[in-house]
Amino acid sequence: MSHREPHKTLLPTESSDLESGLSLTPRVKLNLTIHRADKSVSPIDEWKFKRSFIDYLRKSHSVAVPEEDIKVFKYRDLKKRKREDPVARGSFIVVDLGFLSKRLRLNGEDAIGEEFLKWRKQFAAEIDGIELNLEGVKFRLSVEVPEGDDFEGMRKEWEELAAFGTRGYSRSEKQQPDTIILRGLPSRWFAEPRVSSKPSMLVTHTIFSVFGKIRNLDVSEDNDIGEDEDEDGGNLVTGLNCKIVVQFESHKDFCNALKVLSGRSLNKQGSRLRADYEVTWDRDGFFRNSRNRSEQSKRWMPVTDVGNYRSEASGRHAQVSRISPDDARRKRLKD
Repeated sequence: MSHREPHKTLLPTESSDLESGLSLTPRVKLNLTIHRADKSVSPIDEWKFKRSFIDYLRKSHSVAVPEEDIKVFKYRDLKKRKREDPVARGSFIVVDLGFLSKRLRLNGEDAIGEEFLKWRKQFAAEIDGIELNLEGVKFRLSVEVPEGDDFEGMRKEWEELAAFGTRGYSRSEKQQPDTIILRGLPSRWFAEPRVSSKPSMLVTHTIFSVFGKIRNLDVSEDNDIGEDEDEDGGNLVTGLNCKIVVQFESHKDFCNALKVLSGRSLNKQGSRLRADYEVTWDRDGFFRNSRNRSEQSKRWMPVTDVGNYRSEASGRHAQVSRISPDDARRKRLKD
């Protein structure tokens, strides 16, 4: 699988190297909604579901998905839910795209992007509505592409908002988004090595500046990703993941960055962990709207030493873990 510079146009089946030993690898991720398909009231057996679904993908689509890449989150109090309500939700990820790369290249490199989208759409449509029989208990699947993996869908949304609405922007502003929001990123991957396990603003700035000139940057804890009060799941350990908000100077750099980040996962050299992060664009004007920065307890504030952060408010107002390009240059000069 070839590697190109991340600020260049990447094919959807290509990887890209970043700074600090990080790399972006392509994936096909689809979200699942699971309903009962018979009159049974038995809860879904997660292990049986995964084994049955893996067999279906292998036999019907020649696609290999390991068990750990299928996530199932069961809803609580199933007996209190209506029969038409889902019993679980989840997702699965295909990371071994070697078979697809060879198939797409038959149409020429210029057509790979379009052919990839066609294949993914057809793949999702063929899975949508299937029924799995788990030893006499049937469940029906609904499938959709996640918002953050659908770059064209996101672009269509902001173009429609620019044409018909002013959400997050004043009427005097040119309505072109410039801010990306990423969630579910391992905090230690953005930290200063051997200094702290919390993200460093300078490290984070260095990683994302490869996509273009950064105007603003914000880093905060991300402890509630994927949580739903109606789901039956364990409690997350706080501080392991972070949320990163990046505002670029230009709309063009924003578009290029979002397109590269969409439909990919993050890997770290020397680590077996893969971060299947979520990415989207800022609809509410994060850096324009102070109320999005009111939870000071979840912010990490930079202090004098690079890479160290404290979690405290200054006076009555919470400080935000944010840095501009000028701040970054000043801190580097001090070092």
